[in-house]
Amino acid sequence: MSELASGSSGRRPLRIVMNGVTGRMGYRQHLLRSVLAIRDDGGLLLSDGTRVPVEPVLVGRSAARVGEIADRHGVERWTTDLDEALADPTAQVYFDAQVTSAREKAITAAIAAGKHVYTEKPLAESLEGALTLARLAEQAGVRCGVVADKVYLPGLVKLRRLLEGGFFGRVLSVRGEFGYWVFEGDWQAAQRPSWNYRSADGGGIVMDMFCHWSYVLESLFGPVRAVTARAVTHVPERVDEQGERYTATADDAAYGIFELPDGVVAQINSSWCVRVFRDELVEFQVDGTEGSAVAGLRECRVQHRATTPMPVWNPDLPVTEPFREQWQRVPDNAELGNGFRVQWEQFLRHVLEGGAHPHDFLAGARGVQLAELGLRSSAEGRRFEVPEVRA
Repeated sequence: MSELASGSSGRRPLRIVMNGVTGRMGYRQHLLRSVLAIRDDGGLLLSDGTRVPVEPVLVGRSAARVGEIADRHGVERWTTDLDEALADPTAQVYFDAQVTSAREKAITAAIAAGKHVYTEKPLAESLEGALTLARLAEQAGVRCGVVADKVYLPGLVKLRRLLEGGFFGRVLSVRGEFGYWVFEGDWQAAQRPSWNYRSADGGGIVMDMFCHWSYVLESLFGPVRAVTARAVTHVPERVDEQGERYTATADDAAYGIFELPDGVVAQINSSWCVRVFRDELVEFQVDGTEGSAVAGLRECRVQHRATTPMPVWNPDLPVTEPFREQWQRVPDNAELGNGFRVQWEQFLRHVLEGGAHPHDFLAGARGVQLAELGLRSSAEGRRFEVPEVRA
């Protein structure tokens, strides 16, 4: 049964309908480490120094799972009926962390109910669907946002600081490595749900990660002008959560070249079939005329022009240069919190206070567009220019 009784607080909370919180990301990053953390810290801090309490309303298909999460974390309102939750006039915001195939219908219903919408990416399964949602939100006058967590993470915050400070001189190139080995599910359980590897269920690393690379590259270096990509399925068979073998029909690795403004070229490898020999699960190396940096989710290291060593290629002698030791760690110089929570706070302040929000539905549509063009590039073996997206 569902529970949508009124909360006990005398103050009017900012009520957020959260759909899909039984999934890994929806629960850990969005509910536990973001919305509940804001709640437990006394509410959302506004620009005038006041706080507004936040109150999640949990939505999911399984009453047992949603109810258990609600009980565990002291959440009073939960339901298995999305329409019921959206009909509540006291709920102002809808959040979606469902599988991609269910997202467009739910967001459309939320917009029709007059809710502001914040959603995981990809925004929709197609560019056409994403643009439709952008138009609906604009026509309804609701505020909208798409998760862009990586630019709020400490490593990329430090990288942005270097860019804004002119550290690199003229940026030349970006090299990105992302991914790890996802077990096939037979002798060790897979770390990701099986739907990720079935194209019919919205799986595929291109649709997943190119949406990320779209906003990361755009936020730091400018919009992607052209893309060349190769998407592959390295592991053709996996084992699902019930122990049944299935054919992996979605791409599990992608190798992309992204052309950016001012001649900057980005090369990013994305793979669920790579064993990690890096300091972090994602790293970006930026090379410029005056210096270079390597940024991960948390750390960032630099090497300035003045301290760049002079390696000499000699395959007849062992390498003696301690290359990793020749880089300097960039200090935090500020309290850099969880990137998901930081963006949640930014979006909720956008809802309550207005002002610009960079990661809106059009930004989400650009991510879907880049993924679509990446898949076309792979299928047709050619480079695609990226046209401007308009609602």
